[in-house]
Order: sequence, then structure tokens, then C-alpha cells
Amino acid sequence: MWVVKIGGSLSHEPALRHWLTELAEVGGGRVVIVPGGGDFMDKVRHYQAEWRLSELAAHNMGLLAIAQYAVLMQGLVPELVLASSEAKILRALRDGHVAVWVPTALMRDTPDAMSNWDTASDLLAAWLSTMLNAERLTLVKSCPIDPAQPLESLASDGVIDRRFVGYVSDANYVVELFNKDSVELMRDRLLNMPAAWAGDEAGGVAR
Repeated sequence: MWVVKIGGSLSHEPALRHWLTELAEVGGGRVVIVPGGGDFMDKVRHYQAEWRLSELAAHNMGLLAIAQYAVLMQGLVPELVLASSEAKILRALRDGHVAVWVPTALMRDTPDAMSNWDTASDLLAAWLSTMLNAERLTLVKSCPIDPAQPLESLASDGVIDRRFVGYVSDANYVVELFNKDSVELMRDRLLNMPAAWAGDEAGGVAR
């Protein structure tokens, strides 16, 4: 199973439909998409600043922002299946579909370690990859990606979440970053690589 996190920065890019269409076509039964937050999340930050909302309220609103991006994705490519739990994700994969994670089950009544702005969508994608025992986590970004740049440097530059690096340091899955224009490379890998993927070929930053 591969988790593919598509950043919110693609939410107004033509590349978004391309990624979703290709993943739906060749990733059935193997791919789970994690949406970013995009300008849905920017609205949450705006309201929190305006109304001085608690971290817990902003956390729950942020999860709903990601859910909106998930619904947008499924609206663009109806073959995708929205899934809000591990059971629903696994059912979608067993049925040969690509699942899009709707993380509303992580909404909280009381604060915990995840209900803050340090827990952004990259980290949520890593958390889901761990829960699902994924083989690979791919983060798709709109900005250029230097394959030689380490994850720590990408975090310092704001390309990935700061807490993400520490979370995946001992992960059992491979982590890599793709630029938005690398969709054909992802398609080729899904078509040609075995399920137990050996090797970390070029195409993004890999750990």
C-alpha cells in the first residue's frame, strides 16, 4: 500500500486533476490519497486569529478543511472513494479502488498531543502511513524539489512540516517528495514496480 499526500498548494493547479486521474487509473487497490489543507486551511487560520479560537477548535476546523479538499478531489474524479476510517480505507482497496482519506475521525472533544498547529497534513499523512503499515509515503508538492536536499533542510525551508522529520525518522516505510510535474514518473512506478518495492530510485527526495 502506498500513501500519496497531495498538497493543498495544488488545489488551483491543473496538475491536480492529472494526478487524481492517473492515480485512479493505475493505483486501484494500492493507493490511499491524503489531501492537504490549501486555502480551506488558510480560512481556519484567519478565523482563529479573528476570533481568538482555541487550538482545539482550530484543530477540528482544520480537519474539516482537509475533508473539504477530499470532497473536491472526489468531485473532480468520481472514481475515487472517500474513506473516513481504516476499515473504510481497506474496504475501498479490497474493492480495487483508490481511497481518499477524510480525517474527521480525528476530531477531538478535549485537547491532546495532535490538536495543535504542529500537526499539519504532512504529519497526518505520516501518521496514517504508520497506522496502515504502508510501504511508501509520497508527498506531492507544487514547488521544485531538489533530490539532493535532505528532509531536515526541506523542513527548515518550510516545504514540509517541522515535526514530520522526527516522526518518520524510524518509519518502516520509504518517504519521498515529488514535484507536481512528476505524475508520469509515479504512473510508471505504479505500473512497473512490484508491490514489495525494492530500491529508492531517483524522482524526488527519498529517505
